[in-house]
Amino acid sequence: MTAYHYDYQDGRAHNDRRVARRLALGEPPEEPHPDAVWVDPTPEEMAARTLADFPVRFEWVLDDLRALVSGQPVLAEGWGLRPEFVTPILDSPRRMLVMVPTDEFREHQLRVLPRAGTTGHRVSDPVRAQRNRLERDRLVTEDAVHAATRLGIRVLEVDGTRDADAVADVVADHFEPYLPVRPGT
Repeated sequence: MTAYHYDYQDGRAHNDRRVARRLALGEPPEEPHPDAVWVDPTPEEMAARTLADFPVRFEWVLDDLRALVSGQPVLAEGWGLRPEFVTPILDSPRRMLVMVPTDEFREHQLRVLPRAGTTGHRVSDPVRAQRNRLERDRLVTEDAVHAATRLGIRVLEVDGTRDADAVADVVADHFEPYLPVRPGT
């Protein structure tokens, strides 16, 4: 299987496109000050901006996937692969699975994963920035669940009761009809 990691590509390979887009919109080429992104707006404003950016970013993903050459099935994963964008290009909604953390699992991640407990940016109010980010993420997740439900896409809540191997088994079972038959099975 070939994996396409949205977050990796979005955070690195798409940066030139992001700069070009800002310039085309008459904006400065550099990223806005971190406070303008994480501290000043409300979580609702942050979620709305994130959701509004997804369509453009999805076009970049499609470019990446069109250029990807693989003799294996491609599994594309990441939070920008929104149900409303992916479903129209699938032959069946069964080819998509939306995985979302429960609030309890998100809290668990904050306690045990150092990177989950910070925005990763130098801001004037780190506590507010983190609170805003978490609420924004919750709102974007909620939106994905509503879209998936409306479009008949399975939603898998990750709550920490299954280990990574068990979650991988659920995902493999979901996609089993679309995977090549392995010799000896």
